[in-house]
Amino acid sequence: MSGSAFVSVERLRKEFIGGGLFRRHSIRAVDGVSLTIARGETLGLVGESGCGKSTLGRAVLRLVEPTSGRVIVDGTEVTALGTRELRRFRKRAQMIFQDPFASLNPRMKVGAILEEPLIIHRLGRTHVERRREVLRLLERVQLRPDAIERYPHEFSGGQRQRIGIARALALQPRFVVADEPLSALDVSIQAQVVNLLVDLQASEGLTYLFISHDLKIVQHLCDRVAVMYLGRLVEQAPAVSLYHRSLHPYTQALLSSVPSLGARRSRIILPGDVPSPAAPPSGCAFHPRCPRYLAKGRPERCSTDRPELSSVGDAEQLVACHFPEEN
Repeated sequence: MSGSAFVSVERLRKEFIGGGLFRRHSIRAVDGVSLTIARGETLGLVGESGCGKSTLGRAVLRLVEPTSGRVIVDGTEVTALGTRELRRFRKRAQMIFQDPFASLNPRMKVGAILEEPLIIHRLGRTHVERRREVLRLLERVQLRPDAIERYPHEFSGGQRQRIGIARALALQPRFVVADEPLSALDVSIQAQVVNLLVDLQASEGLTYLFISHDLKIVQHLCDRVAVMYLGRLVEQAPAVSLYHRSLHPYTQALLSSVPSLGARRSRIILPGDVPSPAAPPSGCAFHPRCPRYLAKGRPERCSTDRPELSSVGDAEQLVACHFPEEN
């Protein structure tokens, strides 16, 4: 794995405008996120539902337009591309969606679903050439050739997700955003899809941004992990470091909630609820729920100064906390 940045996200923001006609407010779904992914690496992005993970993944690919910031993929500044250049970029970066049923057109047979991106991007001069490529894609995701004449509803959830993966690979991308691709699958099927993703990464030279709330799968699949809370990154580290030496109290709470990961940890129960992204707390967004903030007598800087990601000890481990401590 190369140490150079294949994907670079710089101070990315995405705001949505909510409310009624006379009372509107801004919701910062992604609030100044910066991260890098090396070529051939899998970066896991974790956090509670509603923290902005999926919006970040879509903004990186410009499936939603970022409000500000920059995204650079393999030397191309994605956020500066015009419509025609962005269409060409789609061949190099694709997405695997969370719900394999909702993301597939129920009125199209699998062969047509997989052939569609080839037609749009003019890959394959004839229908016969494109059909040959569709059969190759089905083989890569371990589905039988006769799947070509069947509809999505005729497959199991795991098989539908394999079709979604095949569609993402149809244009031979080098960067794939996987947005919780396992959450709609039975546990017995998840391991098969994880192994498929690992095999495809090795054979196709893929770089992944893997979005998930399942910390056990992330530990198995990802090289590095970024932890997100209320639109911001609070910790980023190699997976081994994060799971054995997490520094941010939110990361520690997440890990303690998973039985197999928290067997040697005391369960950390966070007070209160996640604040609304329409009215985030000042300073550190986590401070109203932070056990460390409460234990230290509510230091003023936690509620007034926003901590930035910075290295603590290990240069590869970054944490956004005024009082970083080990478990």
